[in-house]
Amino acid sequence: MKLAQEVAIVTGAARGIGRAIAEALAREGAKVVLADVLPEVYATAEEMGQAGFEVLALTGDVADFSAAQQLVEKTLEHFGQVDILVNNAGITRDNLLLRMTPEDWEKVIDINLTGTFNLTKAAIRPMMKRKSGKIVNIASIIGEIGNTGQANYAASKAGVIAFTKSVAKELGSRGIRANAVAPGFIRSKMTAVLPETVTAELEKQIALTRLGSPEDVAKAVVFLASSDADYITGQVLNVDGGMVM
Repeated sequence: MKLAQEVAIVTGAARGIGRAIAEALAREGAKVVLADVLPEVYATAEEMGQAGFEVLALTGDVADFSAAQQLVEKTLEHFGQVDILVNNAGITRDNLLLRMTPEDWEKVIDINLTGTFNLTKAAIRPMMKRKSGKIVNIASIIGEIGNTGQANYAASKAGVIAFTKSVAKELGSRGIRANAVAPGFIRSKMTAVLPETVTAELEKQIALTRLGSPEDVAKAVVFLASSDADYITGQVLNVDGGMVM
């Protein structure tokens, strides 16, 4: 197992991509803290525990710095260390710029970007003490190419990419690697509501002619969190089926 005895925190882990990441890390031997604002995270943790994985469920709002600190502190109390941090928690509040409210702008920035800052800042101190750590931030290809009706989401994910590169430069000498995964269009509850005609048009823009799965993203995260990526930091790995080249 590539991650035996390592401890990972995954935010937004109750369902979707976050849950797939948590399960993939656990299959490689990691002890996983599932963090989410949704109480559903406890059911997810129970199911993973029944499958034989060592997990801990915690609730909290990543946009709240004190809550982020408590999440890391509780992880240290329970498992004694933090080796891997996956900043996956994120939301959308889509609208054209003319109709976008300041509240919808701030909410997306607060969770997607500030939440990533909060957890990273809280987690790097114990990582620095151990002179080892892996940070994987979930960005998006929308942060690279933009998208109509997603100015707030695009700005937040572009910020995550720039933040990742800066963290990599600051902490590389401390033995801490930071990379980002930028998913394209992934099958989820969000994309499931799209009309078939819209999905078909999206697939035409993708070289592999299909939407991705949460597991496609999870595999990339496992790679970047493992020793296979020991000489990789400050990079963005697109998992988009060849949509952006």
